[in-house]
Amino acid sequence: MDGTTVLDPQAVLDGVPTGLWIGGRSVPARSGRTFPVYDPATEQELTSVADAGTDDALAALDAATAVAGEWADTAPRERGEILRRTFELLTDRADDLAMLMTLELGRALPDSVAETKYGTEFLRWFAEEAVRIGGRTTTAPAGNGRILVSRAPVGPSLAITPWNFPLAMGTRKIGPALAAGNVMLVKPARETPLTMLALAETFAEAGLPPGVLSVLPTSDSRGVATAIITDDRIRKISFTGSTPVGRGLLAQASERVQRTSMELGGNAPFVVFDDADVDAAVAGAFLAKMRNGGEACTAANRFLVQDGVVEEFTAKLTERMSAVRMGPGYAEGVTLGPLVNADQRDKVAQIVDDAVAAGARLRLGGQRPDGPGFFYPATVLDQVAADAEVTRGEIFGPVAVISPFATEDDAIAAANSTEFGLAAYFYSRDIDRCLRVADRLDSGMVGVNRGVISDAAAPFGGVKQSGIGREGGSEGIEEYLSVKYIALT
Repeated sequence: MDGTTVLDPQAVLDGVPTGLWIGGRSVPARSGRTFPVYDPATEQELTSVADAGTDDALAALDAATAVAGEWADTAPRERGEILRRTFELLTDRADDLAMLMTLELGRALPDSVAETKYGTEFLRWFAEEAVRIGGRTTTAPAGNGRILVSRAPVGPSLAITPWNFPLAMGTRKIGPALAAGNVMLVKPARETPLTMLALAETFAEAGLPPGVLSVLPTSDSRGVATAIITDDRIRKISFTGSTPVGRGLLAQASERVQRTSMELGGNAPFVVFDDADVDAAVAGAFLAKMRNGGEACTAANRFLVQDGVVEEFTAKLTERMSAVRMGPGYAEGVTLGPLVNADQRDKVAQIVDDAVAAGARLRLGGQRPDGPGFFYPATVLDQVAADAEVTRGEIFGPVAVISPFATEDDAIAAANSTEFGLAAYFYSRDIDRCLRVADRLDSGMVGVNRGVISDAAAPFGGVKQSGIGREGGSEGIEEYLSVKYIALT
């Protein structure tokens, strides 16, 4: 690992609000409690933030519902302008924002820079969508009147965001909610609350009225979320996280028939056919695997490579991953930072150890380094059966698992042999095969000869147990609108 740091972390942390964000300002928790936020590279405390309890959650909901009607009545252009101003402020502060994400999440600074560009783009996109909320009017077929269809804000909303993309998971939910005229409460992940608090403060600077957006960092995620969800005033829940937690939230939402968007787990296949450009496939595979250090629900999890090119692909991907430089994410030249916490690091290590014990061959990495920090090296496993245990769940780390296949049908069967269906990738130079395979993959998103597919202008979401609903694109704002039919004589 490289240990040369290039910043004073305190200089980045100074000025970031550490209270709860309620009523347009940073306030302490009513209990006075705080909890620490750690640097995953050193395991040292960065700062502490206010620890929301259920009474704080209800106070935030009170503040939100008090202004819900006024915000819904705000002109769409004004709502869009606030989103646009927030986008511009965040763009001006991109360097500090990227460094803040690296400090609390651990990942390499280039990945945080990329998220800053990606995450802010949702605000620009939905600023434009705010003025494009449409309806329709038609004559009733019987000729006895007119049919008017309009769209209205769905109502007060709750967003529960994960730690792996602390900015983009916020803007992807907050942007459409506010554009559609909804008030929103956000419960960020305990590991990465600082970015969301900085985002809330920036919204306020851009002119967002107090109460429209609240942020509730907490060490009691279940308790705070339950207090909000079981309140009849909440009409929409948007969650990004694991499938088991999503199932529980869906069960809670069913009690009050609340609208839900669920972006859940993934187990993305990355298929390389014999006719692929292998060098291009390796470049795409590296991006699909190593973006965010592998801590992404869209990360390539299973590399399925046809027999004719499997050895060439494996050798070249191993060489590419061996060039990764591991160290603190804010150190100069580092391209792979630590994982977010000890549990995540230990889970990845156990997955690799179990795979090797079951017969996988270790081509690269596989050994935890000594010293502080939650580091795990870039790792390549091959000679793995397509149905091996290591292929059945998310790895969420910098580990590439390579399995050979013989025929196209074999590849499709292996790619679809999972309860998940979020993202899939494949490489081929045959246009007929590209269209055919894209149709046959059970996935909400498919990358064809591309290793990165996320785009603010495209609908993000999965099928099967990878979730319900879509975020981003023109579809994203529909998740925060209800349809009203008006019959006119």
